[in-house]
Amino acid sequence: MFRRRLSWYATCIAPGMTTSHIGEHPGEHRKRGGVDREPLNDSNNGPVRPRERLSALGPTALSDAELLAVIIGGGHAEARARELLQHLGGLVAVSRATVHELCAVHGIGLACATAVRAAFEIARRVEQARLPLGRVLNNPHAVSRFVRASLRGATQEVFWVIGLNARQHVCRVAEVGRGTVARVSVHPREVFAPLLRSGAHTCILAHNHPSGVLSPSREDIDMTQRLCRAAEILGIVILDHIVVTDSDYCSMSESGLMPSVLQAS
Repeated sequence: MFRRRLSWYATCIAPGMTTSHIGEHPGEHRKRGGVDREPLNDSNNGPVRPRERLSALGPTALSDAELLAVIIGGGHAEARARELLQHLGGLVAVSRATVHELCAVHGIGLACATAVRAAFEIARRVEQARLPLGRVLNNPHAVSRFVRASLRGATQEVFWVIGLNARQHVCRVAEVGRGTVARVSVHPREVFAPLLRSGAHTCILAHNHPSGVLSPSREDIDMTQRLCRAAEILGIVILDHIVVTDSDYCSMSESGLMPSVLQAS
């Protein structure tokens, strides 16, 4: 009889509990054992984690550190995200960092570093996939938004040519040169070959300055003059040359820096 009672009694004890837990409030054994690591929620006047804030308020309500914390995950994610931003110098610097550079930050391991790199690469590919083919690009601001989104975070100067048909619709977007962090040079052959194949009527030149210096260099202006002379022979009009950084742009046409051969026409 005693054995039967003991057997029944044992089935009443929750898995993982021992007789020492009898009399405790349900769940207290999890807290005492360190299993329940969930932080207090706002109903208990405790902190709300970034992923909970994102779920409730949307991503725009989160700070840079909180968004990174969602990607990083794990314990003390927000503190590690803040350390990452502080160590590298902001979100733009984090987006440019290699896996090795991310791992050099205290608290960031290989899993975190690769997750961060993958997130920024996905964002870059999404923006790059939005090629404005068939759209009208008739002002420098519209061009700069597309170019900046595609080249944001690039560590080299990249030279693009955007071909437009007679109705100012984009018919070709081509990368025609890739240089160093401080310069890029292109040959007229590489610039105009894709335009001629696509039947472009006019074009816009664009390249980035990873250094963050927005003003076109003397070399940029000289190169634009050479390309404009070549374009005149081919019957293609260069409407503008736009220089972009991660945060701004400079239109050489708006700045009066386009060659006189174009302005005279």
